[in-house]
Amino acid sequence: MKKTKKMVAVVAAAVIGTPAIASTTNMENPLYMPKSAEVYGRLGVGLMYKKANDNTAMQNKGQAGDIEFPIWRGNAEVGVGLADWLTLRGAVGYTQDDSINRKGMHHGRIGLNFRVFDETQVHGWVWDVYGDMHLGGLSKMTGTFNLNMPTPPKNASYFDYDNYTNGRWGLVGGTQIGRTFFDRLTLAAFAEILYTFGNSNNDIALRTITTFYTPAPIPAMDLGNISVYLKSTTEYNAGLRGLYEIDDLWSVGGGFTYKYRAANGVEALARQSGTPTQLAIQNALVPALLAGMADMKDGIQEYILTAVVARQMTDWMQLAVYGEYTFDDAQPNSQNGTEVKWELGVRLNVRY
Repeated sequence: MKKTKKMVAVVAAAVIGTPAIASTTNMENPLYMPKSAEVYGRLGVGLMYKKANDNTAMQNKGQAGDIEFPIWRGNAEVGVGLADWLTLRGAVGYTQDDSINRKGMHHGRIGLNFRVFDETQVHGWVWDVYGDMHLGGLSKMTGTFNLNMPTPPKNASYFDYDNYTNGRWGLVGGTQIGRTFFDRLTLAAFAEILYTFGNSNNDIALRTITTFYTPAPIPAMDLGNISVYLKSTTEYNAGLRGLYEIDDLWSVGGGFTYKYRAANGVEALARQSGTPTQLAIQNALVPALLAGMADMKDGIQEYILTAVVARQMTDWMQLAVYGEYTFDDAQPNSQNGTEVKWELGVRLNVRY
């Protein structure tokens, strides 16, 4: 009798198309969502390699074609199920690139994910909508503007960033829809929009690195600090994600993501600081410098290919190895454009 009941259950599951375990317990699955009162966490460490392109910004810095390696990257995400259909989650990312003395948060957000319907309601389809606060305003954007005019009229001034934040708060709205096929293969498509609020949460040191003429000669020197009002921006992400569950232990997956990062723009000078002499020189130089920065032409479009291999260690723990390769199309003044860019890393996923 027990064998008959078991056989009936197996046949019923096959006919109805019971959703794969991956959609509820496999934390590498793009449709994963914690149950009510369940907590999950993802912690990843990656190693990145970059070869800079030869656009205007990198030529002015003398770094066209330079290799940046090793670049260490850490990412963490934590979430809790407020209900089976609602998750509170937050994520941060940190990058340290000693090759160019640049480090800091490259990612930060916190928000809610709402499941409109799950795999039991609409023929196996799952639809999520989410809203997050972009945490770019947690720290100031800092760096040094190096003023250089070695061969007039060519202006080879360049900017050295200290960190990776833009200093702006923002809002993210997005959606994802997907389905598990054959109880093994999960596919999902997503799209999101990020709006950042313009502000002056930045601190820029001014420095001349050769004799500068305004028209009197000014030798190389520090010129104090300024802050500027940056414009608001609108940015987009969209892509496809997939995961194939080989068995109860092993999964393989991949995806493609398109990222559009808008160019920054300066609206006005916000603050100045320095000695009386530095302020006098600033007043002579800064208006002309800012006049050409309404559009900084530092936007970038990225096309990211991802792959992952994951193993379920226990019912509550999973270990994954991931890889990314990025193609990009950077504007002339972007310092993020590359000829080669890849990242390899490991990620530990837990839930309880």
